[in-house]
Amino acid sequence: MTLLLWQKLVIAGIVLVILEVLTPTTFFITLALACFVTAAVSLLTLNMNILVPVWVVSSLLFLGCLRLFSKKKEKVNAGTGMDRYVGQRATVLEEVDDDRGVVTIFDERWNARSADKKVYAVGEKVIIQKEENLVLYVGKEK
Repeated sequence: MTLLLWQKLVIAGIVLVILEVLTPTTFFITLALACFVTAAVSLLTLNMNILVPVWVVSSLLFLGCLRLFSKKKEKVNAGTGMDRYVGQRATVLEEVDDDRGVVTIFDERWNARSADKKVYAVGEKVIIQKEENLVLYVGKEK
């Protein structure tokens, strides 16, 4: 029994999907989708002068779409979420100076440093000026 071209393309697509599952990349799925598109077109024509460009163009289109999707996803997940603390009021738990300190905000303990070189005593209210490397830099409440 001889396989038809569309059947060979579908098998190649399935193999590429399996390869995609086994690897930590998202590259092979684009080739697999291109195989499926080319298999559908091969039902209409067996002309390789048409099928090869269909596979190449669809591979590039799917790759481009994947890159756009992954860039949007990176932008969404780009931050640490720490920006929500900036501008918020915190309470000093352990004296805060240039080198050390602890504040509490939203019932969480955070390492803190003085943003303005002043010393803040336990119980004092401060405003978070910035975050750097999971350390909150605080200043005087206005």
